[in-house]
Amino acid sequence: MRVSTAFSRLLRLEGVWVRGVRFEPDRVVVRVALRRRRLVCPECSFSTPHRHDIRPVLSAWRHLDLGVWRLEIRAQLRRLSCPVHGVRTEGVPFARMGSDFTKDFERLVAYLASRTDKSTICRLVRINWRTVGRIIERVSRDELDPRRLDELFDIGIDEVSWRKQHRYLTLVCDHQRRKVVWGTEGAGEKAADEFFGELGAERSAELRAISMDMGPGYAKSARKKEHAPQATICIDSYHVVALATKALDEVRRDYWNELRTLGDQQAARRFKDARWALLKNPENLTAKQAVTYRKLKRAGGRVWRAYTLKEALRAIFTAGLELDDVTVLIDRFISRATRSRLEPFVRLAKTITKHREGILAAIRLGITQGRTEALNNKVRLITRRAYGFHSAKAALALVLLTCGPIDLTLPHEFHLHP
Repeated sequence: MRVSTAFSRLLRLEGVWVRGVRFEPDRVVVRVALRRRRLVCPECSFSTPHRHDIRPVLSAWRHLDLGVWRLEIRAQLRRLSCPVHGVRTEGVPFARMGSDFTKDFERLVAYLASRTDKSTICRLVRINWRTVGRIIERVSRDELDPRRLDELFDIGIDEVSWRKQHRYLTLVCDHQRRKVVWGTEGAGEKAADEFFGELGAERSAELRAISMDMGPGYAKSARKKEHAPQATICIDSYHVVALATKALDEVRRDYWNELRTLGDQQAARRFKDARWALLKNPENLTAKQAVTYRKLKRAGGRVWRAYTLKEALRAIFTAGLELDDVTVLIDRFISRATRSRLEPFVRLAKTITKHREGILAAIRLGITQGRTEALNNKVRLITRRAYGFHSAKAALALVLLTCGPIDLTLPHEFHLHP
């Protein structure tokens, strides 16, 4: 069998003939030629038999490694004159526009990015992390389900920080499919307006419930006449408990500062170490934190009262409670927090009172913490992994790649089942 024939079967590149193979010290270079005679614009479907000229240098793409060697595809491409985009180098069927990598290589990188950490990917495929970001942007854009915004009924809108200095992504998830279906850079009303604009009036009218946090931006956008005024605003219990945890930490921090002001540095230092014993759920405490927890309970005081308030609120949203029970318990919590003389919890009681109907609506419709917490935790893990991307689009692409309606396949799976 000729070498060119062997490599043609080995590479399985779409729409090319293998013309030659050259072995270099660190790589294998495969020269190919396109089978088709018509030139195709890489940005649209325009095709023509007429060429503008021939590109003076060879085009090159990185392909899947051949053992320990890098495998490079090279081809002499023509240029065409597109009536829409002007003079462009013709597109190739085995690589995406603007990419220096074949689709097979990008499929492998995208799959690894959704499963493993930064160092492993960079060492295994021998590219840098920024290049990984650009690859997953292209894969996410091409592979994202174009029908992902159809048949949306219960959705959640939330923001997640992807870099320091208050840089956020707004994500929209479908509660029924438990997938992130849309995202953009930024947060608040403007980001939500962008989502409803893309969703359109007809699909917006089908929305039944929208879960969100207690900030005013998303709710203000949803209630606009041209968006989804018919949808029920639901306040997910996850955000309610998160506010209680924040109020507890504020009480703890104030008491710690008070100990420091009194000059008892030893007590202040011991109390500072108690932070995680207070903020973690009791069932998740380590042995050392459990000892600290018991000491705090024996000591009592306003920090322990704040802790019991936080746990009381968390218990309200335990699975299995009926709506009537939750209604009574929330009203009792509001009364108790208002009379607690703990300023952070007094403010929390006012906030819960303001959003009481939305909180109860989430319970009534079944949009509870259990439905969204796993997805929220997964998104936070992904955004931490994406640190080092200098583009919000790359971070968002990684989120959609991992949590969105994208069916990732490895190269051998794609060729076996195209």
